[in-house]
Amino acid sequence: MFVTPAFAQQSSDGALPDPVDTTPAAGEVQTETGVADHGEAHGAFPPFDSSTFASQILWLAITFGLFYLFMNRVIVPRIGGILEHRRDRIAQDLGEANRLKEEADNAIAAYEQELATARNRAAEIAQAARDKAKAAADAERTKVEGELAARMAEAETHISAIKGEALGEVDAIATDVVSELVEHLLGGKVTKAQAAAAVRDAQAK
Repeated sequence: MFVTPAFAQQSSDGALPDPVDTTPAAGEVQTETGVADHGEAHGAFPPFDSSTFASQILWLAITFGLFYLFMNRVIVPRIGGILEHRRDRIAQDLGEANRLKEEADNAIAAYEQELATARNRAAEIAQAARDKAKAAADAERTKVEGELAARMAEAETHISAIKGEALGEVDAIATDVVSELVEHLLGGKVTKAQAAAAVRDAQAK
């Protein structure tokens, strides 16, 4: 038997109130708090409770909207900025690579042009040197040939002079020999003119 709080209260005149019978009736279950439980209430899981669908949908919409705004205002711009920065960096690197490639191609072309020019210049210098050497050799040969021709002419002149002197001496010697032979063999004397005439006649024969 349980007593309600009203049982303990006294009336204003000091008299106790009548006791209240709190004995549970048949079919009722008395709890520890004194409240009768008229049957066990087995509630559903809150997310699956149809009575809370409206509030759940509302909070879902609010949460989704806040998440969308957060993504749209914070995450997406940051990701877009990162991608834009990387795209600009890649484009810059590609541009730099193309510029370096163009510079390398231009340097190679300039090197090949300078090499071809140097080769042509070397060929021209070699040809000029050959022509100069040939001209110098021709001039030297001409000079030597001229000197040789002059020496040969001088030698021929000298030889002719020597030959003339020798022939003159031979004629004189022959004239003397003829004079002596005539004198010894015939016992007579001939003049040099006669002896010279005899020598000339003998040479003419």
